[in-house]
Amino acid sequence: MDLSFTPEDTAFQKEVRDWIAEAYTPDLRAKMALSKNGYLDKEGQVAWQKKLYEKGWIAPNWPEQYGGPALTPSQRYILNMELSSAGTPIVSPMGVAMVAPVIMAFGSEAQKKQHLPSILSSDVWWCQGYSEPGAGSDLASLQMSAVRDGDDYVLNGSKIWTTLAQWADWIFCLVRTDKTGKNQEGISFIVFRMNQPGITISALPTLDGPPEGEQEINQVFFENVRVPIAESLIGEENKGWTYAKYLLQFERGNAYAPGLRNMLKKVRKLAKVDSVTGGDLLNDPDFARKLTQMEIGIESLDATEQRIFSALSAGEAVGPESSMLKCAGSEMQQAITELAIEAAGTYGAPFVRNTLELARDGANAETPTPIEAVTAVPSYFSYRKTSIYAGSNEIQRNIMSKMVLGL
Repeated sequence: MDLSFTPEDTAFQKEVRDWIAEAYTPDLRAKMALSKNGYLDKEGQVAWQKKLYEKGWIAPNWPEQYGGPALTPSQRYILNMELSSAGTPIVSPMGVAMVAPVIMAFGSEAQKKQHLPSILSSDVWWCQGYSEPGAGSDLASLQMSAVRDGDDYVLNGSKIWTTLAQWADWIFCLVRTDKTGKNQEGISFIVFRMNQPGITISALPTLDGPPEGEQEINQVFFENVRVPIAESLIGEENKGWTYAKYLLQFERGNAYAPGLRNMLKKVRKLAKVDSVTGGDLLNDPDFARKLTQMEIGIESLDATEQRIFSALSAGEAVGPESSMLKCAGSEMQQAITELAIEAAGTYGAPFVRNTLELARDGANAETPTPIEAVTAVPSYFSYRKTSIYAGSNEIQRNIMSKMVLGL
């Protein structure tokens, strides 16, 4: 296994860097510097994703037949690495990285033609309907029902922690279509429009204090919502658990190391601000030791990710390795935000509601804290969820113990 870049890879890396230097404008950089979670508001997010779409890089993992760029595995890694290292907005995964692979693998030709082009162009925004108030990590116990009535399903129930549902045009949902067998055997995977009678979206406030327009999670209620079966059902009825597990490989099996490097770079910048630290905190032996340990951990994770993605390029499937990456990556994200809190100190305490307002041209807002420290605490609180979503890390360790160790 050779992990070194070829001359073609190096040329592609330069192409990516040159494109980022032009496309990632000072205005976008200023806004992202004040983002607590790597995303912008919907307008900014869609604008950035359309830039990637126009370049052909919005979906580097898609097959060429569906509009993918036909990149080699190393080029896909380089693209992700350079975007993450530059701190560009994260592409919303709900459409491109989650529901699209399921539609490609299990959807009908009509469903592929209907959904894949609009996902690729970011003309349609998606959200995910998995967790319920009584079914989080134990997702198979979900109760939202889909009852056949003629050519329609009638939906009743609710979904919770639904990220950016208030922006969504469509939702992909796990619903219960059969209650007679094992929990996993009566679940179906459906997609449907959000702008119809019977759907109510209720915002859930969070400790990270999102500004107006950046509200992140919601509970969504469904009361006698009718959706056409032929249009909404992906694959076979009662096979949704299989499709859900397939999707989760894409949700969990991402490269973390490039983004972790960028997060740590921000901590280093914060630690050097005299008005925050009273001096260069990087000269403090204990803090420097923590940074070095984190750097070693990131490099170890990067080597592991490269080994896994090299295997993927040889046609191997992502298995329990995706759980390993999810555990290690999410816990490192949390550890880095803890370092940021340590660097910010008391300057992290003032609450700034609308951080993105500070990045607008001509903004005259003043902060009660140095600008570098504004997002330290909101990011800390925001990243508490990373060890819970996509299946809690406790569940991931159960998966690894069963599939790798046979326990």
